[in-house]
Amino acid sequence: MTSTPPEVLPVGRRVAYWRGRRKLSQQVFADRLGKSKSWVDKVERGVRSLDKVSTLQEVATVLRIDTAVLLGRDVQPAAVIERTAEVERIRAALSRYEIALGRPAGSRPVLPAVQMARQVAHAWTTFQHAQYPRVVDLLPDLLADVERIHAADPVAGRVPLVEAYRITASLLVKLGAPDVAWLAVDRAMIAATGDRVLVAAAAVQLGQVLRASGQVRVAKSAMLAAAYRIAPPVIEFGLPPELSLCGALLLQAALAAARHGDDAAVAELLDEAAALAARVGDGHDHHRTGFGPTAVELARVAAAVELGYGGDAVAWHEKATTRDGWRWLPAEHRAAHLIDAARAYLRTDDPVSAGRALMEADRIAPAEIRHRPASRDLLAQVARDPTAPTALIQLAATLGVS
Repeated sequence: MTSTPPEVLPVGRRVAYWRGRRKLSQQVFADRLGKSKSWVDKVERGVRSLDKVSTLQEVATVLRIDTAVLLGRDVQPAAVIERTAEVERIRAALSRYEIALGRPAGSRPVLPAVQMARQVAHAWTTFQHAQYPRVVDLLPDLLADVERIHAADPVAGRVPLVEAYRITASLLVKLGAPDVAWLAVDRAMIAATGDRVLVAAAAVQLGQVLRASGQVRVAKSAMLAAAYRIAPPVIEFGLPPELSLCGALLLQAALAAARHGDDAAVAELLDEAAALAARVGDGHDHHRTGFGPTAVELARVAAAVELGYGGDAVAWHEKATTRDGWRWLPAEHRAAHLIDAARAYLRTDDPVSAGRALMEADRIAPAEIRHRPASRDLLAQVARDPTAPTALIQLAATLGVS
């Protein structure tokens, strides 16, 4: 005998279905609603209808589902639709090819290189503050402008072109679209070819895209090649910018090795990066890497989570976030780390601490939770736990994740 799918059940039966999924007795469910057990029983048997919007919303909140799910409507949450639209806007911007095809560039003038550099720097800062919707708004015109200036002046326009593509790739990885990010990072690598510093900078995003695409072996190999190409012959004489690029690439290689389950390579690469970080110090952001001793410690957490060492990851997280360097990292970097920390807490069967980490991430950079699919999935997972913080359950209900 086959069971009826929940989406085609009457509302009362659907309430009963989700109450069972949440492992709530009728009495506990009634208590959380401020209703009687008899009221719940009548609703579930269809004797009593849920005809008030406010009551429907209260029931949906307690069940930690979207009201549309309770009503059986086959709709996507608004945030999902918005994320899809965001990715499509960037995809369209990357698909224009005005310069290559000789199409009219419109009425926008070619900006001076200095002004273009300021606009790219502003976009980077906006990204690092995790204002992702704002970056989506900026990118279409920014990409058009950097492509025009590069066509008019390939020398002056090269750096802003590569940097704009780097921002685009990083954002698309955040939005869960590595396929489109691949297009942006490929263009960055091609534009950077011949300049070892620009190649190394673009390769940081290449590592992100390859890992997000599941190409971990290729990612590790490419990151090591890029790292050793930019590494100074004598580390002691290396300048902080090139040490930062080398170190950031080693971190990408370590994270790829962790995804592959190579404990030995992870330890070796992180220790190598730590030696470089000690010479760079915290509080810097050379080439938008945020590289330094604290960044290495955060990478240890992410790697430990990938390897399945939840206890080690939690210990390193709690130590790293007490460092002065933690406060100096961009909001995007800190919030992304807190997502890793939440995953670590879950591995140690501590959903309460996982929930607190997610709430702190939402406080620091709301878009990291609200616009990043991986974060929303984790939020839903934690919110389903009976011991999850109430504030987290309310956030999940607000965002329509369950």
